[in-house]
Amino acid sequence: MDKIRRHIIFYGSVQGVGFRWKASHTARRLGVSGWVRNLYDGSVEMEAEGTPRDIADLIEALENHSWGSVERIESQDIPVHGDYSFEVR
Repeated sequence: MDKIRRHIIFYGSVQGVGFRWKASHTARRLGVSGWVRNLYDGSVEMEAEGTPRDIADLIEALENHSWGSVERIESQDIPVHGDYSFEVR
């Protein structure tokens, strides 16, 4: 299956609750590459590259994160970069 890359911003209680660690751990487990970082407004920004199913599974895992709460997600497809790892920025 072809890879896609998605730019995603998570809004809600997503900073200071282990959200980036969960994103990194889950992405690596699923074989998704990209990065995640906190933004100044309290949201979390992520770029994820992988199969559509793996990215959907990653987003679902983050929506169901037990320590925080995702109130809203904005996402759009962007060009594939060909990354090989996932990092916390």
